[in-house]
Amino acid sequence: MTLRLERDGPVARLLIDRPDRRNAMNQMMWQTLPHLVEQAMADESVRVLILSSATPGLFCAGADIHEFAACSGDADWRIANQAAIRASHYALAHAEKPVIAAIDGDCIGGGCGLAIACDMRIAAPHARLGITPAKLGIVYSLFDTKLLVDLVGPARAKRILFTAALHGAQDALAIGLIEEIAADPLAATDTLARTIAANAQHSVRSSKAIVRRILDGQADDDATTLALFRDAFTLPDFAEGVTAFGEKRRPDF
Repeated sequence: MTLRLERDGPVARLLIDRPDRRNAMNQMMWQTLPHLVEQAMADESVRVLILSSATPGLFCAGADIHEFAACSGDADWRIANQAAIRASHYALAHAEKPVIAAIDGDCIGGGCGLAIACDMRIAAPHARLGITPAKLGIVYSLFDTKLLVDLVGPARAKRILFTAALHGAQDALAIGLIEEIAADPLAATDTLARTIAANAQHSVRSSKAIVRRILDGQADDDATTLALFRDAFTLPDFAEGVTAFGEKRRPDF
């Protein structure tokens, strides 16, 4: 099994488990990942999803280049591969619940694409990040490129893509490719996930949906976003939050 979903209370973990290939993603894995994300989103007990390696010291070395070499002459495979990669990144980027990447090692090419599609990224000090299509003569898709541009800005995105350079954790933090460096990124990610899980989920998920609309080009409220604000006052989370505030205790959402 090269990908699997594990649950621990309100936190689910989507684990990449192909250590013999440094967790390189093959076609079957790209096709499987969106379904596992969908399972986590459908599970009412899950509030946050963590993407990480099942093996300490690894994250994801990218797409399986051996498979690329073997299958690239097949036009049908190229179409299916493109669709599967896009579906994986789209599933993470548009997931209803927060998704955090725990990067405990190399995060390169398609692996970096997976991390960028998450909401937040915490990396180990030894992690290296890079997007390397320019070393292979291939092209990053528009959707994936937009995720990168949204994260680091157009000039830095161009530098990352044009140079195909690998960035150490400190450099990645400085340019906004990650948000935090932690000696134990798995533990730090779990702590962050449980902090988010303890908050009002209507607030968390609505905030994520609104940020996604902004990134997708929306510049002003519409009926949906106005309703998110207005209807929140009628929901149980608001009642519990106000009651807990008055009673000077932590809310139990």
